[in-house]
Amino acid sequence: MVEQQSLFGDGTLDGTKERDQVPSDTQQHDAAAERAAELRHLLDYHAYRYYMLDAPEITDAVFDKLLVELQQIEAAYPDLVTPDSYTQRVGGYVSEQFAPVTHMARMYSMDDAMNLEELDEWLQRTEDALGAGQATYTCELKIDGLGVALTYRDGAFVRAATRGDGTTGEDVSLNVRTIRDVPMHLSASALAHMGADREKPIEVRGEVYMPKGSFVRLNEEADAEGRDPFANPRNAAAGSLRQKDPKVTARRDLATFLYAVADTTPLHVDSQHDFLAWLRDAGFSVNPNVARCNTPAEVHAFCADALAHRGDLDYDIDGVVVKVDRFDQQDELGFTARAPRWAIAFKFPPEEKTTVLREIRIQVGRTGVLTPVAEFDPVTVAGSTIARATLHNEDEVHRKDVREGDTIIVHKAGDVIPEVVGPVLEKRPEGAEPWRMPATCPACGAPVVHEDGEVAYRCVSIDCPAQLKERLLHWVSRGCMDVDGVGEELVDKMIEAGLLHDVADFYSLTVDQIAALDTGRTYLKDDKRRGVRAGDPIPVGTTIATKVVDELTKSKAQPLGRVLFALGIRHVGKSVGELIAQRFLTVDALVTANEEDIAAIDGIGPKIAESVKQFLSVPENLAVLDRLRAAGLSLEEDLSGAAERAAAETGVAADLAEAQPLAGLTFVLTGTLVNRTRDEAGAALKALGAKVTGSVSKKTSYVVAGPKAGSKLTKAESLGVPVLDEEALEHILATGRVE
Repeated sequence: MVEQQSLFGDGTLDGTKERDQVPSDTQQHDAAAERAAELRHLLDYHAYRYYMLDAPEITDAVFDKLLVELQQIEAAYPDLVTPDSYTQRVGGYVSEQFAPVTHMARMYSMDDAMNLEELDEWLQRTEDALGAGQATYTCELKIDGLGVALTYRDGAFVRAATRGDGTTGEDVSLNVRTIRDVPMHLSASALAHMGADREKPIEVRGEVYMPKGSFVRLNEEADAEGRDPFANPRNAAAGSLRQKDPKVTARRDLATFLYAVADTTPLHVDSQHDFLAWLRDAGFSVNPNVARCNTPAEVHAFCADALAHRGDLDYDIDGVVVKVDRFDQQDELGFTARAPRWAIAFKFPPEEKTTVLREIRIQVGRTGVLTPVAEFDPVTVAGSTIARATLHNEDEVHRKDVREGDTIIVHKAGDVIPEVVGPVLEKRPEGAEPWRMPATCPACGAPVVHEDGEVAYRCVSIDCPAQLKERLLHWVSRGCMDVDGVGEELVDKMIEAGLLHDVADFYSLTVDQIAALDTGRTYLKDDKRRGVRAGDPIPVGTTIATKVVDELTKSKAQPLGRVLFALGIRHVGKSVGELIAQRFLTVDALVTANEEDIAAIDGIGPKIAESVKQFLSVPENLAVLDRLRAAGLSLEEDLSGAAERAAAETGVAADLAEAQPLAGLTFVLTGTLVNRTRDEAGAALKALGAKVTGSVSKKTSYVVAGPKAGSKLTKAESLGVPVLDEEALEHILATGRVE
């Protein structure tokens, strides 16, 4: 039987603390309003990643937790409910890649029951509304795929659309035509059942999915071709259905299960059970694992059986959908703003297995963060074999109390991400010691730093090989030293050839060294003039190598603020680098400054100051700075002609840049701007003397808000900070005046 357990544990799943409901005084109301705005922004962002990009950053369980928290806040403070809140709309997005399609009726989302207790609460509410013993239920497997609506007229296929935002979807008709189990014409018997209504359009709905076997083959092909694999079959199905070329979709082996309709009237059926029978007769693919249940106990039994046999299926499911069977009772119960009251999705807990933890190995990330990773005996979970899982940080290792040699419980969070649940204490071997973070970086041996108030341990050595590639790419990027022509492929070749060990090595490269690098491509035919044969490697060549060396030479003139940003010091972005450079003017002055001097800069503070001093306390980092100076970088801030340079870079008038008319004003930019990027707009404001920050506070002078502005706009309105549109911004940049 399914355990009555919550999918949410104590603590946090999304990096934020849980909020307890509190009395509705002004202070608590303001805090709730701020958190609700933050949650709306997070839900919109992650829904966009999931529905639009098919590239989620968090698990379904974490997303559901955020949604539940927002629902709780809005229940406690009804005045905080907004029309654009995720609780008031169907999830999903509409891409501009495909033509829009308006659905015949809204495609709703489904409320979730995360455990049996929540399922029983829904069953009880339904029984109370309809009368004890009056409801029967249809239980169906919850297919983990992409929602789709298929329209037919007079029995012939017309079009197919994704669910989109519930009202408008994307026209994917050409791609759906390639799915073998989608009928282009309905059966004669199904049309006969419709009688005189056979000419009316009908819109049936269901799920496009990718069978597990097809998913494995697709990822094997991706691996062989050097492409990134899909994370799971759902993402693979969504990505395949949104292909611009239907031939690609046809090769992906998609399939469907249909289970709903926009309007039941033309079909002359009275229940979900009878409707599913009509779908089968019409020629649609209908999941065979369906049951009509007369009691809550039978619903429980169906859920338990589905959970026990989910691994036997050739497709992914993540729960069971329970629906009131009779359509007249569905009409009586109606809908909320985003979901039907007559249906609920019982979500499965993650599948769990036991295995032996062999080692906790340290992985050094591109920003220097040391992450403990559990490596254990391979075990099959949710359809794939896993042998490692991140433990995130030292605090998490201690909280779970996992030790090398332990028998551990593992699962896939959201059926996607491997996760260690915890140890089986009764199987712990004698002598198993608590794990500790190493004092030195395993990649380079430099001391590890741990900032107060943070869980992360970091290696801040600039020549750490584990961070090398990302540091090098950051150095040459447009916002830093702006070295055109040096990208990831060329940096990879330079590292392979042993030419780069830190950023200072860029400035010792010669044209001959770069020209001789192998591009990884080969000549297709003999060329006697060049003295090459088919199959010989193609080198970078003198032309490109000369351009690269010229670009590197030009980058030596970049101001100190950019150099500080390019060094990759934690918390030091472009704006912070400029502020520090304007205060200390030389890197030598910065090296000798103490934390208090740095923290005293307006807009810096103790956290950034500590990070800067940590970076400058590492001997290897100071050695790199010395080598950069020896290579010809001045490492000083040149204030002469600053106004002219700012004007040239941003397009503001030179006399305005000289006058600094916006000095003392603080701006925050949010949303999408049409005429400039936000970076460009920020640079133009700074050229006129303004301060540009990333967060809204009572000290903010103005917020510039473009379309799709999120929580920053909400906070500005709650604090009474003036909000400007892009037209007002352009007026300020042209005149230097805020009117």
